[in-house]
Amino acid sequence: MIIPKLAFRNMLGAGAKTWLNAVVLSMAFVAIIWSQGLYIGIDAEVSRAMIEAECGGGQYWVEGYDPFDPFTIQDAHRPLTGPLRTLVEKGQATPFLIVQGTIYPGGRIVPVLLKGIDPGQKLLSIPSSVLKTADNELPALIGARMSATSGLKKGDTVTVRWRDAKGTFDAKDLQIVEVMRTTVQSIDSGQIWLPLQTLQEMAGMPSEATIVVTEKNYGPAVPIPGWTFKNLDYLLDDIKSVIQAKTIGSSILYSILLFLAMLAIFNTQLLSIWRRRKEIGTMMALGFSRGKVIRLFTLEGALNGVLAALVGAVYGIPLLAYTATHGLGLPADQIDSFGIAISEKLYPTYSGALVIGTTILVFSITTIVSFMPTRKIAKLKPTDALRGKLT
Repeated sequence: MIIPKLAFRNMLGAGAKTWLNAVVLSMAFVAIIWSQGLYIGIDAEVSRAMIEAECGGGQYWVEGYDPFDPFTIQDAHRPLTGPLRTLVEKGQATPFLIVQGTIYPGGRIVPVLLKGIDPGQKLLSIPSSVLKTADNELPALIGARMSATSGLKKGDTVTVRWRDAKGTFDAKDLQIVEVMRTTVQSIDSGQIWLPLQTLQEMAGMPSEATIVVTEKNYGPAVPIPGWTFKNLDYLLDDIKSVIQAKTIGSSILYSILLFLAMLAIFNTQLLSIWRRRKEIGTMMALGFSRGKVIRLFTLEGALNGVLAALVGAVYGIPLLAYTATHGLGLPADQIDSFGIAISEKLYPTYSGALVIGTTILVFSITTIVSFMPTRKIAKLKPTDALRGKLT
């Protein structure tokens, strides 16, 4: 017990240097937990929004369909038969039909994707029930981004033109019955939602669909000829890649803070060994082995990590608790620039594994950096140390 007591006393005896090291190291400590918790929270929020609004438990795509290749959309439709039809009838899946079209708001030409959805579906958070209207006008649902781009508002009427399965162009007036607000851009920008059966009749594709979205926790996927199942890992891969890239970028900040803290601890240890060389010689003359002296100085440096954790807890816990409860606001006009489905407030998520893992990481690095300067003690002779020499 004598080594821990001496290490604790010597650490506090260093005064301002110890507290400076602890403050700098605590900043890196809090920055790591805050940034990682922020991106974990964004990942969870975006994934939840995508699953609730579009992905469900996975999607069946018509073979050959590529959402990033508009030339595949014209032929991307197939009748719902067999297991898929059974899933839809049981309410365990809902189909989408996608048709390319053009609208003419205010005399402008705006290309859009016409998406048919069952007004009675309950699997997704899309407010498709508003499409149950019995008016003579063709009911349509758009998102807030589409509304801002096209200038269309609730109650407006606009002409839409499309090409059916036989290649014949047709046109019709549709009425905007609702403008939905959603964080998921992939169901909003450049899209108009119509009743599924109506769009099937318009396009000459009876009982056909492009995508079939399954219910949450669907699985295992059943192979269906003509259809390819895309699981959540595939559908959310782009989101994971964006979060990973931003996580790596943010790590530069706390890596710099951590490096500065480690440099300060290293210099403090080196200076401490040089100034206390006579003390080292005295301890060795009194029977302390070189190993014990090395452990003493290493423990002194490692205790900086413990002190940093305590200092960080003083201001870090209130700060992290506040951000987790109240979130971090974002400018409304900048949200879409992120390219992912985030809301106007970000809520970080801090788990026990994150805090414990960060603590172990910081403490391990601190211990290693504290040990490195003590290697000089291994070659030190007691007589040289008593005379104030290190070699």
